Amino acid sequence: MSKLFGTDGVRGLANGLITAELSLQLAQAAAVVLGHNAVDGGRRPTAVIARDPRISGEFIAAAVEAGLASSGVDVYDAGVLPTPAAAFLVADLDADFGVMISASHNPAPDNGIKFLARGGKKLSDALEDAIEAEMSSDSRRPVAGDVGRIQRFADAEDRYIVHLLQTLPHRLEGLKVVLDCAHGAASGCSPEVFRNAGADIVVIGADPDGVNINDGYGSTHLEKLQSAVLEHGADLGIAHDGDADRCLAVDHEGTVVDGDQIMAVMAMAMKDAGKLRDDTLVATVMSNLGLKLALRDGGITIRETAVGDRYVLEGMRDGGYTLGGEQSGHVIFAEYATTGDGVLTGLQIAARMAGTGKSLKELAAVMTKLPQVLINVKDVDRTAVTSDERVQEAVRDAEAVLGETGRVLLRPSGTEPVVRVMVEAADIGTAQRIAEDLAAVVQEHLSLAPVA
Repeated sequence: MSKLFGTDGVRGLANGLITAELSLQLAQAAAVVLGHNAVDGGRRPTAVIARDPRISGEFIAAAVEAGLASSGVDVYDAGVLPTPAAAFLVADLDADFGVMISASHNPAPDNGIKFLARGGKKLSDALEDAIEAEMSSDSRRPVAGDVGRIQRFADAEDRYIVHLLQTLPHRLEGLKVVLDCAHGAASGCSPEVFRNAGADIVVIGADPDGVNINDGYGSTHLEKLQSAVLEHGADLGIAHDGDADRCLAVDHEGTVVDGDQIMAVMAMAMKDAGKLRDDTLVATVMSNLGLKLALRDGGITIRETAVGDRYVLEGMRDGGYTLGGEQSGHVIFAEYATTGDGVLTGLQIAARMAGTGKSLKELAAVMTKLPQVLINVKDVDRTAVTSDERVQEAVRDAEAVLGETGRVLLRPSGTEPVVRVMVEAADIGTAQRIAEDLAAVVQEHLSLAPVA
């Protein structure tokens, strides 16, 4: 498993982990690994690069572009755009690969570098490992006319906007929508798309200054969006995160509609339209049990994956499925995108409202969320969760108590000595009690602390 790459590229403190030197080296290595097919075919590789508006993205982008061009790659600089826009543009331009510079929903001091394979797809673990291994090799250093060129991708945003508008089954006239852009990458394109789609829009969190991304706005801070929806009498509120690959919603009463509820609404819509492949939704094990129960009643099955949108994407590709996502708001429409797209998701929600004449509250009522309690048990042996019989016996006892009205999930952290204990039940009191009991069992039997 790669040490430098995490679950979604390389991410960390800008000028701490993510330095200009590292950015240059990563780009040079990626040029070899992701551009070799072009070189072997006797042509120059091409790459699209985009970033969110963090101030550090400017020097990181410059270093990445220098690394790529010095390795013989022609670079198309798309400027500030969402991650899904970068993915779309890689495919639309038929580029060999892409680079997105963003730390998503992280605070402004962080940044990250994410590579996209040909077609705008996320990299496999094997490709990420190959890039990291290549960093210790001698860089490819063409000279004279064989070095790459760097040019502004002048119509990048326009191409993305046109693409999004072409996905709409209904225009949005008559809908008033509040958009919270998290002072992030969607600050320009999301309002433009919704305005062109016919919606009456109110925009908040769309004044990025390089240091205010995700600061009190966006999908991790919904309070301002809820207030704005009520203040303006809007039909719908849409919240993006810093790189706009996710979307959470707020109904006309100011109630949050999360990714699970969004997936329930869209799965039903796509089933009605005959666009839900095998009547199946791909979601992670962390999705609320209420989603599974609602879709079962609607004749839709769920294929579960590990947590992380990359695993959702793998599950979708394996079965050729058309819809998948996460509770956090990463929703993937395979017909239109290769990754989660918050602007696309918001448009599809609004279009469903426009097409049915129903409020988001009415549409989301198809699913009843079960109370969910999550407890992180620290300083325990996370590797022993599935093998310790005493823990597994406690899980079986809890499942017997819950029956079909709840569920238990014990999930080891991938990076820390932490076990996440999640319990869903018909009422919050039962969920809390069972979660605390299970957490105590995990702490007692898997503790790494010495016995006093």
